[in-house]
Amino acid sequence: MDIMDIFRKIESGSSDRLHGKISWVIAGLGNPGLEYEGTRHNTGFWAVDELAQQSGVQLTKMQFRASCGEVMLGENRCLLMKPTTYMNNSGEAVAKAVQFYKIPPEQVLVFYDDITLQPGKMRIRLKGSAGGHNGMKSIIAFLGTEDFPRVRLGVGQKPNSQYDLAEWVLSKFSLAEREAIQAILPNAAEAAKLIVQGNGSEAMNRFN
Repeated sequence: MDIMDIFRKIESGSSDRLHGKISWVIAGLGNPGLEYEGTRHNTGFWAVDELAQQSGVQLTKMQFRASCGEVMLGENRCLLMKPTTYMNNSGEAVAKAVQFYKIPPEQVLVFYDDITLQPGKMRIRLKGSAGGHNGMKSIIAFLGTEDFPRVRLGVGQKPNSQYDLAEWVLSKFSLAEREAIQAILPNAAEAAKLIVQGNGSEAMNRFN
């Protein structure tokens, strides 16, 4: 193997470990750019980053208007993606990948933030409504169905009813809140592995 082969292997994220066709899309929702790093709305990004880190890959490939990488979860080849469309247009990126790989909606897994759950809490559902979340509204609209699994990651409720929702989800966590979320990311990654391998009920029983 010459030096160029080594560089290509590194760039591809050790693609020799990948086999089979991509059968799942796993999307973490958030907003791109430094100004949004560390905000509540970007918690979905963190969950996908956890999966990538555990698999030793980086989401450096730009396609489908998203930062992407590929991992094997069990015998399933999965596309990890962080849409760069901004939250409200997340469905555009997800739908492009789904259409390209001809993946059924039930094999799309989405991580996203939830203000009804406290930091450190997560909820898994195999289908359901958007619950007022604009990123999920966009994905449901583009896919034409609510029947796909999702993992909701708690980011905490607004301080009071008058607090602006957009301002809240774009605010940054306290140190304690961030630590609580970091602590559940391995659980979120484990839940994804179970869901992808057909064990969604087990994931809910273990982590809900």
